[in-house]
Amino acid sequence: MKGVILAGGLGKRLYPLTKITNKHLLPIYNKPMIYYPIETLIDAGIKDILIVTGGNHAGEFLRLLGNGKQFGLKHINYTYQEGEGGIAQALGLARHFADNDKITVILGDNIIEKSIKKAVADFKKQPKGAKILIKKVPDPERFGVVEFDEKMRISGITEKPKHAKSDYSVTGIYMYDKDVFDIIDTLKPSKRGELEITDVNNAYLRSKTLTYNMLEGWWTDSGTFESLLRANTLAAKKDKRRAQK
Repeated sequence: MKGVILAGGLGKRLYPLTKITNKHLLPIYNKPMIYYPIETLIDAGIKDILIVTGGNHAGEFLRLLGNGKQFGLKHINYTYQEGEGGIAQALGLARHFADNDKITVILGDNIIEKSIKKAVADFKKQPKGAKILIKKVPDPERFGVVEFDEKMRISGITEKPKHAKSDYSVTGIYMYDKDVFDIIDTLKPSKRGELEITDVNNAYLRSKTLTYNMLEGWWTDSGTFESLLRANTLAAKKDKRRAQK
């Protein structure tokens, strides 16, 4: 399985921090933000990785990461997203890299506590379709909100609703088979002018090939000043606990 890290966008919600650098290169405690999704994929056994970036500071990823030697990798792949066309559009740039293989996708500003190794192993056994990782959160309306039926099967996913119908949101970690790129080709821009990853997930839901795992431990994005602060605090506590062990 291959891994894709989506680290494009202009980080407007973090301006002026992002005036002179890419959001995903900002520090989270003692490491650049981009280190965390890379380490998440490697911990899950994924070492063939593509980073999708964009904006005016894309070259800084190459300066920072090089070929991934510091992570024990032989090579890191890079590609460039022009503008801000949405998560699904960014993922579409990974078509050639995926080469019909299954992929695990993680947003570059997602910081998690636990491993996703089990979820990745589960998806490798899944014949086809997609898997999403979901989490109960206090502010689901900021994300894609998951609705369940009486048997705790996903019945729908709504992108950033004004009134969330559950406390469960889709985290920025997704797993797809090769059909994801054909689905992306059929998408139309949302009211935000973007190709939405929620539309991709709902397409798999309609085909009854969407599964999910509950993400263990804490999870946060780092796209706002509040969540950036939370990510730094949680990462610092995790690092200190590891050091004490």
